[in-house]
Amino acid sequence: MQKPTKLWQKNTETSPEVEAFTVGNDRDLDLLLAPYDILGSIAHAMMLGKVGLLDESETRTLCAELRNIYHDSENNGFVIDDGVEDVHSQVENLLTERLGETGKRIHTGRSRNDQVLLDLKLFSRAGMKEIVQNSQVLFDQLINLSETYKEYLLPGYTHFQAAMPSSLGLWFGAYAESLVDDLTVLQAAYKVTNRNPLGSGAGFGSSLPLDREYTSQLLGFDSPNYNVVYAQMTRGKTERLVSAALASIASTLGRMSADVCLYMSQNFGFISFPDHLTTGSSIMPHKKNPDVFELIRARCNKLQALPNELALICANLPSGYHRDMQQIKESYLPAFEVLNSCLRMMNFMLQSIEVKKDILDDPKYKFIFSVEAVNALVNEGVPFRDAYKQVGAQIADGSFDKPESDLLKTHTHLGSIGNLGNNEIRKLMDQTIKSFDFEKVESALKALIKA
Repeated sequence: MQKPTKLWQKNTETSPEVEAFTVGNDRDLDLLLAPYDILGSIAHAMMLGKVGLLDESETRTLCAELRNIYHDSENNGFVIDDGVEDVHSQVENLLTERLGETGKRIHTGRSRNDQVLLDLKLFSRAGMKEIVQNSQVLFDQLINLSETYKEYLLPGYTHFQAAMPSSLGLWFGAYAESLVDDLTVLQAAYKVTNRNPLGSGAGFGSSLPLDREYTSQLLGFDSPNYNVVYAQMTRGKTERLVSAALASIASTLGRMSADVCLYMSQNFGFISFPDHLTTGSSIMPHKKNPDVFELIRARCNKLQALPNELALICANLPSGYHRDMQQIKESYLPAFEVLNSCLRMMNFMLQSIEVKKDILDDPKYKFIFSVEAVNALVNEGVPFRDAYKQVGAQIADGSFDKPESDLLKTHTHLGSIGNLGNNEIRKLMDQTIKSFDFEKVESALKALIKA
């Protein structure tokens, strides 16, 4: 049996130049989508059986073979044959080759448009789950470091000028809470993603009696995208919203990496890492370069450009499908692994961080205690502006002395050096992660692929 190479092919041959330009590297990227295309096909076949467009035997046979193909994809045994355009064609070709006429029925009531929409949503949903898991690991690491080093003081900076006393507890905890907000943004993107476009066809529905609520249930979606025209319009929009959430996490990682690069330098010297986690110079034997953090910073900066890139691709498109959307996949699909690798590497490096104690004993940090001196006068009843002028005069005439105070005892309000608020931050993270409800999706997909 001769296999068709394209689902849309008729009796004319496409110019090789046109084919090469339009397909691009879609086939390679589609391998990332293969498990999700197969899951969608299983749900679609079950729905076709439910509404009577397949008989019981056809439904059972199709689903069994799709599960075989799914297990191949999970074990790196799925390939897109030479000359086959995309993952959708490969799956249908395999079914037709193995099941004959029954295999040809899988595309009933479906378009490549709603297939790729579905694949991208399932891929994004799984990718966000992994990002949440890696973010949670990093969050726990940051909170633990915050507690471990809460008594280790360091200077806080504004305008790159030593400003006020801070602590490593505050520094680590700040990035932990930043991740909470990042995952809140991701949770909103997840809710937008977790709606089912399958059954919208080419974007205008079908005259066949499709049960879109049923496929939504089988695939663990919260609901369908109800309006079929809007379902098609979510192509590009969903990816842009998800990429904005990925960019939020990337911003946190990039900013922390910038701090680490500064704090490792000899001018600061607040933290260090073992030699085997840094790199050297080809001519300077003393160098310990923070290459890992510089690359995290650069890759995360690149991720922060992604939402704008996707917005521009879709900026002047009317409703309906347009081939422009294909360009989104090239930047969007790899972004998940880039961010996950940065999260994993940040966590790996922080496991070995070495911190310096008694940083603020250095005389050059004497003046960052000026606010402590002002506040001490305020506590004695001196109006703040008068206290400010009094301490300012002492600094100007050289008579200012660092006040003797235990900052862990004087900074008592929530979120300060002596009261980090880490328990409250943990509660926020727990609530945020719980709101994703990954268990519902996992349960639905497990039921879908069971033999």
